[in-house]
Amino acid sequence: MYKDILVTVDLDHESSWKKAVPVAIKQAQSFGARLHVLTVVPTVGMSMVGQFFPKGYETKVLEAYNERLHQFVAKHIPSDIKVQHIVGQGTVYEVILQIAKKTNCDLIVIGSHRPELKDYLLGPNAARVVRHADCSVMVVRE
Repeated sequence: MYKDILVTVDLDHESSWKKAVPVAIKQAQSFGARLHVLTVVPTVGMSMVGQFFPKGYETKVLEAYNERLHQFVAKHIPSDIKVQHIVGQGTVYEVILQIAKKTNCDLIVIGSHRPELKDYLLGPNAARVVRHADCSVMVVRE
């Protein structure tokens, strides 16, 4: 049923993937799907702020996250699953939606925490992905 599954991980917060990654693995194994493992690095913001960082800082950060993502996959994803490592940069939900389209994913697996009042008013990343995705989205709660 699924050929390409996107799973998102925040490498700095285990709660973002602790339950979602096993679900994505099970789905990938059940359908022989390829797993696209995505982590998103936020942008520095305005170009005016960028001048305070050393030259090449952004490239070094992306390279460091790519290395961390490869280590994460080696540790948490079985070697019999086809994996694509993806490091995105920008607003989390926007990057998830862009990568899902770019990789033709037919399922997004995303972790979510219990919503707080502010989330009901503003909407967390998972809610925005669910609302705007062109494919199925599986939200896995803590």
